[in-house]
Parts: sequence; C-alpha cells; structure tokens
Amino acid sequence: MGLTTGILPTGSHNDIADVPGVRVGHATLCTGAGPLVRGAGPVRTGVTAILPHGGNLFAEKVPANAFVLNGFGKSMGLPQVQELGLLETPVLLTNTLSAFGVADTLVSYTVEQNPEIGVTTGTVNPLVGECNDGYLNDIQGRHVREAHVQAALAAASGSDGTVLQGCVGAGTGTMCFGFKGGIGSASRVVGDYVVGALVQANFGKRSDLLIAGVPVGQHLLQYPGEEGPEPDDVPPGSIMMVLATNAPLDSRQIGRLCKRGALGLARVGGSAGNGSGDFVIGFSTAYRVQHVAPAELASFTVMRDDAPAMDRLFLAAVEAVEEAVLNALFTARTVEGRDGHVGFALPVSRILSRII
Repeated sequence: MGLTTGILPTGSHNDIADVPGVRVGHATLCTGAGPLVRGAGPVRTGVTAILPHGGNLFAEKVPANAFVLNGFGKSMGLPQVQELGLLETPVLLTNTLSAFGVADTLVSYTVEQNPEIGVTTGTVNPLVGECNDGYLNDIQGRHVREAHVQAALAAASGSDGTVLQGCVGAGTGTMCFGFKGGIGSASRVVGDYVVGALVQANFGKRSDLLIAGVPVGQHLLQYPGEEGPEPDDVPPGSIMMVLATNAPLDSRQIGRLCKRGALGLARVGGSAGNGSGDFVIGFSTAYRVQHVAPAELASFTVMRDDAPAMDRLFLAAVEAVEEAVLNALFTARTVEGRDGHVGFALPVSRILSRII
C-alpha cells in the first residue's frame, strides 16, 4: 500500500515462510450469529500451525528458545524449550480455552509419527500458544477440535509457501488496538539470512497505536469514523510472536533474538500491560539435532556473538515483528461476533492519508 517500515529489505514474500523450509497452515472456524449461546456459538476462532521443516520434528529437532515479556497466559511447553533449547513439535496457536485440547491433539500427532514415545524413549513436549478471543467468540465452547488441528497441520505440510493473514486461523476472533486483529507476518533479509515473524495480534488500546512512528491512534480518537468508539469491554489482550531464521544460531543466541523481537511491540505502541500475555518463540532451521544421538558429542557451526551480522539480525527481529503486527491490522476485515460485538477493520485509507 506504499507504506514502508524499517530499513532492512524484506524477503520475496515478506512473511515467515521466506525462511527456507518453514510453512504455515490454518483452520478457520466462523459459524453462527447473534446472542451468545454457551457451547454453541457464535464461533469466531481457529488454529494456526507453524512447521520449522517438513520432516519428523521429534526425530530431528531444531534449536529454539522463548522469551516471556509478560507471563499472563496459558501457553504450554515453554519451560522445556527454554531449558533444553530444542523444539520437537510444530508450534500451534489457538484461543485460550482451546489450548489444552490442541496440545492433546499435538501429542497424538507426534506419537503417531513416533510410536516409541513414552515406551522406549522419553515423552514429548507440545508447544502451544494462545490468545483470548472471547470478545467475538464463544470461547467457553472450546470449538477447536482434533479435526481442526489436523487440518491446520495438513495445510502447513501442503503449503506452497503462501502465508494467509488477517482473520484466519488463530486470528479469526482476535482484536488489536481496538480494531480487528488477527494473524500477521513479515520478514527481513540480512545477507544470506532471513528472519521471519508471525504474530497472533490481540493487544493494545486504540489511543496507543503507532504506525511508522506516527501516533495515528490519537488521531482516530479525535476524528472517529464509521468504526465507532473503541469497545470498552474487550478482555485484556495478548500477543504470540513466532520468530524463525536460517541463521546458524544456538539456543542462547535465539533467546537473545527473541528479546529483540519483543522490542517490535514498542514500535507499534505496545507496552505489555498487566493483563497482557506477551510471548516470543524462536527457532533456527540452520541445523537439526537428532533425537537418537549417534555419539556422545555433537558439533555444530554457529555464528559468533560479535559477528557484524548479529546486530543486523537483532534489528531484523524488531522490524519483522513491528510489520507483522501492522500486517495483521491491515489485512483484517470487519467481523461481527457474539452479542452484536464488532471488530471493525482498521480504516486503512484514512490512516495512509495521514502518513504517506
């Protein structure tokens, strides 16, 4: 739309799938209308799957880490990723109360691929993130079922590399800065390396929104349009951020990258409020760690911390998260959910007239 953020070049598609091997799939649930009938609808939710590679992740793990900016959330699997530095399942995103069922399906999915789990080898650590989409969705209904999780995983496996954004998958019912949020993605290139980000954006007050450094949220408060006033009964928001790169980083370095990714929130006006769950999950596709070790020692080539590229990778993480949030807003459409609640699309043309 003619708006450029940051200074680094983007990947060919400007999304997380620009990182070689990474694929994304969604299952979107959007049924019913009118008053809330607990357990029946309306349904505005879904699940998103991020695959670091197309192989067996439990057998061929990838280096990973996570950073918790504010821990108000029900994510699963983060402590082991932080402790061991490895990702052994796809990353799944969904709504808060469906996260537990999604994790159960992810265990079944992994056990089916690896029947030795819990029998002749250890158990599995499913990694699931979540945001509260209860303003638009019948969240108590926990409508994300096993079939939907399997569908998202299958969509990721069969993806052509296109990342659908906006009101899809885990972003179907989310709100962001008082507007309709959703799934957003972006990428940045640093020499031979790519850093990609995918976010499930569900946070922020309208007055705080910054775009390219311009306080457009304040402008929208002063000159309200057809989107009406900001809803005052939206639950405290959250954001899940997933970073991927093909740069040869170890777990500790990925943790450093995750911390920089969180800085991207400040560039759009985020401040990690008390009720906001703000989590960053990061992984590298540069090498794989075999579950069954052929020897006691392992050798991997990783980037030096003082390599000139490292600072640019940090900047890439900031810029990719910043634009991923904006892309979630720019691609979302107006959605009416339960009880007449409406998530209005960001008034893009009005905003661009103030910036460009």
